[in-house]
Amino acid sequence: MEKVLDIWLHASIQAHSFIGADFWRQQLGAMRNRYLPASTSYVFEIDGAVWGFYSLHGDALAALFVAPAKQSAGVGSLLLADAQARRPMLELTVYSANHAARRFYERHGFVVVGQQQDAHTGHLETRMRWPA
Repeated sequence: MEKVLDIWLHASIQAHSFIGADFWRQQLGAMRNRYLPASTSYVFEIDGAVWGFYSLHGDALAALFVAPAKQSAGVGSLLLADAQARRPMLELTVYSANHAARRFYERHGFVVVGQQQDAHTGHLETRMRWPA
């Protein structure tokens, strides 16, 4: 759990520079006690080192994070392929300002189905779905 939370925190801060780092630190308790326990999570590890993880909540891809030092090595694509193999359809939300994540999901067959405002941050989110 602690390794997953560490990846989530550092990857969230890196990917969401438009949201203050303190916000993510304040969310650690909710991730530990509410969000991760409510989901089924899968980790990618090599020699006992956790490189990334994803969480499913029903047909929602609730999280997909790769340790910042391990990004651009194909881990995210492997995690997403595993999630896609487990569900016939997936939905997710991603901050609209997180252009790299949006492009990543589009490359893997997700299409935009709408937008909404995140109640916690006020930032715009893009809703995406796979299969297209």
